[in-house]
Amino acid sequence: MTVHFIGAGPGAADLITVRGRDLIASSPVCLYAGALVPVELLDHCPPGARKIDTANLTLDEIVAELTAANSAGHDVARLHSGDPSVFSAMAEQLRRLDALQIPYDVTPGVPAYAAAAATLNRELTVPEVGQTVVLTRIGGSASAMPPGEDLATLGASRATIVLHLAVQQIDRVVAELVPNYGADCPVAVVARASRDDEVVLRGTLADIAVQVKSAGIRRTAVIIAGKVLSATTFRDSHLYSSDRSR
Repeated sequence: MTVHFIGAGPGAADLITVRGRDLIASSPVCLYAGALVPVELLDHCPPGARKIDTANLTLDEIVAELTAANSAGHDVARLHSGDPSVFSAMAEQLRRLDALQIPYDVTPGVPAYAAAAATLNRELTVPEVGQTVVLTRIGGSASAMPPGEDLATLGASRATIVLHLAVQQIDRVVAELVPNYGADCPVAVVARASRDDEVVLRGTLADIAVQVKSAGIRRTAVIIAGKVLSATTFRDSHLYSSDRSR
């Protein structure tokens, strides 16, 4: 028996790995976050599979389901939105499974920020414009940010910055980024990336908050800020250069 933690992608049902799809198809138990994971993925479950929406379950209740499956000798497909390595709440489950000596593995998925960049038709690492991407959020009621990981500190490099779980506090985000990035810094907000109801906003730190409020975006959105979003004049990559020794 194995608990398979599977990145279910950002929202579009076909943005899942072949491995992830096949693990769903071979697991008689499937736990999924109903508010975030596309319901179409459940069509891959085998006939008679036990399907459990974890949206309203506590950690103890989720672990109880995993423990019951382990006792029955049933593999579990544990679906997390996006990629489970980023803001997935997987770590606390793995800690519990380690203590219970229940085996597990992890299958990566398409993260929300990658889906957002694809929607924007942008590379987030442009030669001599931006070569670093910071993935972060802001502190709130969920948990505090560790010392040194506030936006003022992280933004000092002026690297491309991607914020998850922060769109509800867009005014605060703007206020904390402007001192380092400037009010004219390009910004994009992509809500529900890759889904049929996807919303894309483009602007600058000076006007993005107004756009977000006007569009009524309050959750399931990624904020991307940095010069790479508007870069048009930059050197070609060395990868394909005629000067590169092959």
